[in-house]
Amino acid sequence: MESKHIHSAFDDELNQITTQLVTMGGMVENALRLTNKSLKKRDSRIAEEVVAGDDEIDLMEEEITNSAIKLLALWQPQAKDLRTIVVIMKIATNLERIGDYAKNIAKRVDEVINYDGKEKLAIGSVRRLTKAVQVQIKETLDSFIQQDIEKAESIIIKDEDIDQMYNSLFREHLTFMMEDARNISTTMHLLFIAKNLERIGDHSTGIAEQIIFLVSGKLPKDNRSKLVTTSFDEITENQDD
Repeated sequence: MESKHIHSAFDDELNQITTQLVTMGGMVENALRLTNKSLKKRDSRIAEEVVAGDDEIDLMEEEITNSAIKLLALWQPQAKDLRTIVVIMKIATNLERIGDYAKNIAKRVDEVINYDGKEKLAIGSVRRLTKAVQVQIKETLDSFIQQDIEKAESIIIKDEDIDQMYNSLFREHLTFMMEDARNISTTMHLLFIAKNLERIGDHSTGIAEQIIFLVSGKLPKDNRSKLVTTSFDEITENQDD
C-alpha cells in the first residue's frame, strides 16, 4: 500500500510539471501569434506585449527546470520516468529559446511597420514564414501532448520546407536591396526577423526529436541535409537576445 502511495505521489508531481510545460508551450505559441499580428497590423504596441511577456516565459522555464531537478533528487526515477523528466527539461529549454527569438523579432517590428512599395512584398514573405513556423510549433505541442511519434517525424521532415522558404526569402530580399539602396535598412531588419524564424523552426525540430526519444527510447538519426547556407547566418547568430 505504501509503495502505491509513493508511486501516486510521484505521478502527481510529474503530471504537474508536464502541465506547466504545456502551459509554457501555449505562452510561446501566443508570443508568435502576437508577433505575426503586430506585423500584419503594423502595430508596435502588440510587439511590446511580446517583449514584456518574455520574462514570464523565462520564469516558467526556470520553475520547470527546478521542479524537475527536485523530482530527480527526491525520487531517483528509472527507465521511462527518468526519460520523461529529462525530456521535459530539454523541451523547456527549447521553448525558452523560441521565446527569446520571438522577442528578438518583436523588437524589430517598429523598424519595419512603415514599409511601402517592394518592402510591402518583402514583409508579406516574412509573414508567410511566420505563419508556417506558428503551425510547426502548434503541431509540435500537439505531438508532445499525444506522444505521437509519426507526427513528430513529420515535423522534422517539414522543417526542410521552412529552410527552403527562408532561402527563397533571403534571395528575394537581397534582390530588393540591390535594386534600390533605399530598401536596405528595412530589408535588413526583415532578414534578421526571417533568420530568427528559421531558428525557431530548428528548435521546434529539436523538440520533435525529444518527443521521439521520449516515446521510443531512441533519438532519431539526423539524415537531413541543412538547406540554409546563406552567409547572413553568421551575422544573425551573434545578435543579442
